[in-house]
Amino acid sequence: MSAVQVGVVGAGAWGTALAQALASDGSDVLLWAREGDLAAEINRERRNSLYLPSAALAPTIRATSDLADLATLPVLLLVVPAQFLGSVISGLPQGARDLVLCAKGIEAGTGRLMAEVAAAAASGARLAVLSGPTFAHEVAAGLPTAVTLACAGGREQWARLSPLIARPALRPYFSDDVVGAEIGGAVKNVLAIACGVVEGMNLGQNARAAVIARGYAEMLRFGLARGARAETLSGLCGLGDLVLTCSSTSSRNFSLGLALGQGLTAAEALAGKNSVAEGAATAPVLAQLAARDGIAMPIVEAVCRLLSGESPASVVVRDILSRPLRAEQEPFGQERPA
Repeated sequence: MSAVQVGVVGAGAWGTALAQALASDGSDVLLWAREGDLAAEINRERRNSLYLPSAALAPTIRATSDLADLATLPVLLLVVPAQFLGSVISGLPQGARDLVLCAKGIEAGTGRLMAEVAAAAASGARLAVLSGPTFAHEVAAGLPTAVTLACAGGREQWARLSPLIARPALRPYFSDDVVGAEIGGAVKNVLAIACGVVEGMNLGQNARAAVIARGYAEMLRFGLARGARAETLSGLCGLGDLVLTCSSTSSRNFSLGLALGQGLTAAEALAGKNSVAEGAATAPVLAQLAARDGIAMPIVEAVCRLLSGESPASVVVRDILSRPLRAEQEPFGQERPA
């Protein structure tokens, strides 16, 4: 496997789809799966029946369940759930390599973004973030997809990474705003739950569009307060990803919201799922950070109330609609608390 330059850590739907995209030109790709049986199935049958059954996997993908096999690879795409990123990085062979973070979330308990988690667990690594509007099954099928590749190392790192990631159907765009890329991906998951609730309650397309627009305003407020750039959040990894995940049951977070809107509890909606709805873990810590910093995020707070079982969907929607009337746009830093 000396020809392998890129490893993908995490054989869920998104990790498997990324491995498939990278292998589409015949490149060798090493894919790490936590489950030994899954790694064996991928190597033997060229399929991932657990997370991405629709894809016939390329012959140049090799799966392993041993993190030590990744020791010599110069570039690793980390595609494990956000809440497990730190522990997985800690188990990796250490070295000065590029770590491309593909998880979208905020660490519960610490409030850290994924780049902060990675920097603490792998101090010698060069960090980048890959984020954008990406349904795994479409990427695996070779359908055109554009993403943001935000490089902490700037243009030099971009020049090194972009040729290894870009494919005819997978088009990365450069940014050096790592914070913006991360916040866009984390916040949109929570807002997708809200849009799923709208669908589950049959509140109509007008309401869904309003949630997307007002949710984007919340994303922008939070992002600017954390040092993100507005142009990043209006791009692929912010507004682009928000529109995608708020519009389809292919989104795990939207599907969770749909179930909540139809009267299920969060525990019932999440029971028996193989995949992770990252927004469920992100919502409480995001709301806590916003409240601490005086940032108005009423839609995020409403999602938290639903997830915790504090209020049913009908009450949450009533409370949102009865909030005081206000200007649509207010200068940053002057928004009023929810």
